[in-house]
Amino acid sequence: MELALNWYLSLSAVLFVIGVLGVLLRRNAIVIFLSIELMLNAANLALVAFSQTFGDVNGQVLVFFVMSVAAAEVAVGLAIIIALFRNKETVNVNEINLFRG
Repeated sequence: MELALNWYLSLSAVLFVIGVLGVLLRRNAIVIFLSIELMLNAANLALVAFSQTFGDVNGQVLVFFVMSVAAAEVAVGLAIIIALFRNKETVNVNEINLFRG
């Protein structure tokens, strides 16, 4: 049984909305970071669904580029979060102010 494109796009939209809500409502830097990754994966799901539906591999190739950029983002982002935690001893974005000592 093959699912229609609507199901994949609906799932992608739900995942993207969950990611946006995570970014807007949470104050933990790690949760915000994971929410951004969830939004990237939602976009990847939509790209793969369109690619599979229309029989074109360009969407799948773009997903590989997005995944490689996401992997680099994870490495740099977690390094920044660890550095902030070592300096401020918190990952709450409301308590982190880089302009004050």
